[in-house]
Amino acid sequence: MKENWNIRIPKVIALPLLLIVFLCNNFASFSQECPPLLSPTNGATMVPVDSPITWEAVAGVPGYIISLGTTEGGNDILNERNVGAATTFTPTTGLPENTEIFVTITLFFFNQPNIICDSQSFTTASLTDVPDCVPASIPANNAIDVNTGTNITWNAATNATGYFLSIGTTLNGSELLASTDIGNALSYNPLTDLPSETDIYITIIPYNRIGMAIGCSTVLFTTAAAAVLPICTSMISPFDGETNVPLSPTLEWNAVPNATGYKVSIGTSPFENNILEDAILFNTSAVVIDFEPNRTFFISIVPFNEAGEAIGCTQETFSTLLGCGPYYDPTSGDLVVLNPELTLPDSISICEGNSSNRIAATDEADGYRWYKLDDRGNETLLATTEEVVIDEEGEYLYEAYINIEDSGRIVECASSKTFNVIISQAPKIEDVEVQINANSLDYTIRTTTNGNYEYALDYEDGPYQDSNRFANISLENHTVFVRDKGGCGISDYLVQQDFTVNGFPNFFTPNGDGINDYWQFIPPTEMKENNILVIHIFDRFGALLAQINPGTDGWSGNLNGNQLPESEYWFRARLLNEQEITGHFTLKR
Repeated sequence: MKENWNIRIPKVIALPLLLIVFLCNNFASFSQECPPLLSPTNGATMVPVDSPITWEAVAGVPGYIISLGTTEGGNDILNERNVGAATTFTPTTGLPENTEIFVTITLFFFNQPNIICDSQSFTTASLTDVPDCVPASIPANNAIDVNTGTNITWNAATNATGYFLSIGTTLNGSELLASTDIGNALSYNPLTDLPSETDIYITIIPYNRIGMAIGCSTVLFTTAAAAVLPICTSMISPFDGETNVPLSPTLEWNAVPNATGYKVSIGTSPFENNILEDAILFNTSAVVIDFEPNRTFFISIVPFNEAGEAIGCTQETFSTLLGCGPYYDPTSGDLVVLNPELTLPDSISICEGNSSNRIAATDEADGYRWYKLDDRGNETLLATTEEVVIDEEGEYLYEAYINIEDSGRIVECASSKTFNVIISQAPKIEDVEVQINANSLDYTIRTTTNGNYEYALDYEDGPYQDSNRFANISLENHTVFVRDKGGCGISDYLVQQDFTVNGFPNFFTPNGDGINDYWQFIPPTEMKENNILVIHIFDRFGALLAQINPGTDGWSGNLNGNQLPESEYWFRARLLNEQEITGHFTLKR
């Protein structure tokens, strides 16, 4: 049998060990914002009694402690529950109805005094219905070989404020425990062990002030032969609540005489086992490799033997020492992060056909790594230099690190991010769609090539924008420019717009802004002289509205001093040679 076991802890972002020990007991205080409640919000009313409590995460804060009470700063409902880095908590047995609940959140730190935030409050709603029945229990219905020393536990029932429990050896029997008010608890430990190899019937009936749950079924389980369960154990190292624990510690706990093994679970909050879940060990120690720094960890150790598992074992906590950060600097009063901040963009273009597409790091660091990622996220190292040559599209990983010397050794503090590489081409403009508005134009630029492009109007040097649409452009000819962001090329396109048909405008905008306010014949540039004698304007029913002559401003869109509505209007122009031209135009306001 080995003396201990090595356990390697997987992490999403593994931060290397950096031993930074603060010997000062008094640290300078620094400003830290307290988080607002997100749900229920501060001052909310009619909140369901089973509502989870959620608050905003605070940057640089490694953990939170929550208290609940019926007075400001009170803890008569919940007294300082450490929830780790979680930002939500659901009271196990719900909250009292029609009550103002005060929530006090404490910011937990490893190396300075905790910050107790001002209480926030909300008011719960009144109960309107009897509670539901219990959704599940342990032992489960029809379970067999249940240890005679078992506790009876159950899930909370919605809207329940208490529970009646009865235990018997026959259906609806109660000779082992007559119907007893357990209060608002979710477990019961029988005063004596249950009889062995016996059918046990338990009935749990939730209640509240309105009444008791209706139609709750009885749970049946069968006990095993009599046996002696092991008792619970406790941590020796690190001890419960210890801080500045090394990142690769040896976990040790007290031996239990009749235990044959131990189930070990570790998580970063009291509600999950995301680090280690029910690992079975047959000794009283384990070496854990590379815990994440600056975190509170929650550990449960449950002894077991052939009779079953120890009952009612409690969770313990410890906190790891400082690593690459964030950590509190007592000299400056700042939170310090030693990992480099990354500025490499999320997407990078490379030029099609270019055999030497070089991508350079944008951050100051002691070293760099570039990886190609496949469809499964597997990494292939491409380079360990400041630049990398990439010639194909795909997803890549960029890593920059800073070397820190500590206690005569070099420790690496690294940051990484994924980015996408897109193959781009020199842009080719296919067309510019033009939308004519009352006093402006809208452009939509279409290209025949694919690339990571940006767009400018009238000036090759920009400013450029990511959108291929320009709105509210003046009623003039314009040049559009399309530029590849990766430097693969630039293209331009002159948009010439003819706003007349043989000199007769197809719209005008009589809104008094001094632009395009009158409708009048505009001789084309190729016309040597104006050969229009007179123009008559009609509505769509053929009624004569106006007569205009060359040399005047034209028609203002009015009739007898009144503005005519937006619509289509018709014209008939009589030429000097007695010929006539007819057509229509639009009045826009």
